Formats: sequence, structure tokens, C-alpha cells
Amino acid sequence: MAAAARVRIKRVYDEPRASDGLRILVDRLWPRGLSKERARIDSWLRALAPSDELRRWYHARPGLWLSFRRRYLKELARPEAAPALDELYRLAHGRKPATLLFASRNQERNNATVLQDLLNGMRKPPTGTGPAGPRAARHREAKPMPRR
Repeated sequence: MAAAARVRIKRVYDEPRASDGLRILVDRLWPRGLSKERARIDSWLRALAPSDELRRWYHARPGLWLSFRRRYLKELARPEAAPALDELYRLAHGRKPATLLFASRNQERNNATVLQDLLNGMRKPPTGTGPAGPRAARHREAKPMPRR
């Protein structure tokens, strides 16, 4: 099985299972009302969580998922995120499967889903924003075509 396919996401409040493999919490704050024994966390990568500012911004605007995702990827592209990202890649591509844990009630649109996308398809966060980021930058730098 490919390492990328082994990365799952799961709410930290869901019952831990042996099939979770390494359980990696990717939130900045400890989940409310959950004991460390019950959570069974193997690693807590707080530095990979969105900044408090971005987390609060998205909480107030849950309909702006694509904007959140773009801003979060920009945060992950910062040099200070590199050591935590390297640790995440090391853990996720080890011998055991890995499960990224999050506390959000929104199970489809949260920081863990963005990290799962990175692990499943990208080595590092893109430097542009959105899927056309690098292409759009090349087009902006290109000289305009002469009119006929």
C-alpha cells in the first residue's frame, strides 16, 4: 500500500482504534473535555494548526472554505512551519498508517483535510494560491501579445 493512501483523518472525539496507526493531533488547542488517556495521541503537532487569527476568522465565516484553505496553505509555506511539516511527512510516510486528528465539528472542511491533501499529493505547500497559482504568475510576467 502506498504511504500516501495510508493517511486518514478522524475527529479526536471518535473512539481510538488499532487501525488508526499513529494518532497525530493537528490542532493548536487541546480538545475540550478530552483526557489524554482517552485521546491516545502519539504526536501533537501544534505548529501545523492554523494561526489563532486564521482559526477565528474561519470560525466566523465558515462559508469561505476556499479562502481559508488558501490562507492556511500560505501559513504552511512559511519557513517557521517547515520543521513541523517535515515531522508530519516523516510520521505519515513511516511503516505504520497515520491518522490526523482534529476537534472541529465540520468533518469535511478543516485544517486536517488540507494537511491530508498535502500528504496525498503534494510534498510541500504550493507557493502560489489556488490550483492555478504558478500558471497565473507566469502569465502575469509574460509580455502582452501584440494586437492584430
